[in-house]
Amino acid sequence: MTTPRDLLITTMDVASSGPVGQGDLSLALAGAELIDLGEAQALTLDDDRIVPGPQGALGDRLLDEAASALIREAPYETVEDWLWRRGRGLSSAYLDVLGAEGETARPRHQWIPFRSDATTLTDSPARRRAADRWTSGEPVLAFLAAAVGVHDEPAEEAATLVDDRVVTVLAAVNDAVQELEAVRQRRSIENAAFDNIWRGP
Repeated sequence: MTTPRDLLITTMDVASSGPVGQGDLSLALAGAELIDLGEAQALTLDDDRIVPGPQGALGDRLLDEAASALIREAPYETVEDWLWRRGRGLSSAYLDVLGAEGETARPRHQWIPFRSDATTLTDSPARRRAADRWTSGEPVLAFLAAAVGVHDEPAEEAATLVDDRVVTVLAAVNDAVQELEAVRQRRSIENAAFDNIWRGP
């Protein structure tokens, strides 16, 4: 399994104060891809710029797609730009792959044959591996989950367990999620003001 898949499974499996925003999750999944690609030596970071490494099959369809999507010409892409570009619709792509591989299911009711409820996880080795990683308190997964609101921020000392490359990616994910939330709040205020104009005094 990969960090993006573990993150998606965790967000579906762990109780939180509210549903995880798909935009937030997509940004975090894009960051998780960078972390795994770095571990596979498919990229390095020069400050906050992504320098691609040798291309080769990584054994995961979406990670292979991510590696192929890296910009291979200087001055290269920043981590922040990658998150916004690669992250567009990424949560749906990962959910589709999990469904195609039988990791998720949509419960159907016999008395309403065309109704399908929210996607649920099946009892699978992938789900158990993700749960093991989560319960062990693995810092990368903990920080990514915190960024999308699954739980509170992990202890600061957990950052000492990961290298500078990972810290750079995690910080960029956190900043991007906060920026997205700021955009949502601004739009909400603008929409409320527009509604008030039409309602009149």
